[in-house]
Amino acid sequence: QVQLVESGGGLVQPGGSLRLSCVASGSIVRINTMGWYRQAPGKQRELVASITSAGGTNYADSVKGRFTVSRDNAKNTVYLQMNSLKPEDTAVYYCNADITMVFIGVRNFWGQGTQVTVSS
Repeated sequence: QVQLVESGGGLVQPGGSLRLSCVASGSIVRINTMGWYRQAPGKQRELVASITSAGGTNYADSVKGRFTVSRDNAKNTVYLQMNSLKPEDTAVYYCNADITMVFIGVRNFWGQGTQVTVSS
C-alpha cells in the first residue's frame, strides 16, 4: 500500500507564508505527477498546483505568482510554498499523487488533508 502524509498547515495572518509538505511511502516504483488540491467549506475541491516527475508545473490562476510547487524525488516529497496568503486561501489542502506501484501499476492516492486558515 501507499500513504501520503501532509504537514505544515496552520493559522497565519493575511500576507503571511506557509510551507506544506507531503511525503509518500510504501510499495513505490515511481511517483509520477504530484499535486495539491484544496477544499473550502461549501465548495468543490479544486486543483491548486501540480508538478510532473520532470518538473513541469501547473497552477490555478488564483495562486499564480504567490504559490510555488516543488518536489524532491529522492525523498518522495512534494512541497507547496504559499506566500502572500489571503483569507480566500483558507481551506483543507490535500496532497495527490499518481504512483506506479510494485506488481499493481499506476494508482492515484490522496493524503488526509491539512487545514490552512488565513485570518487576522
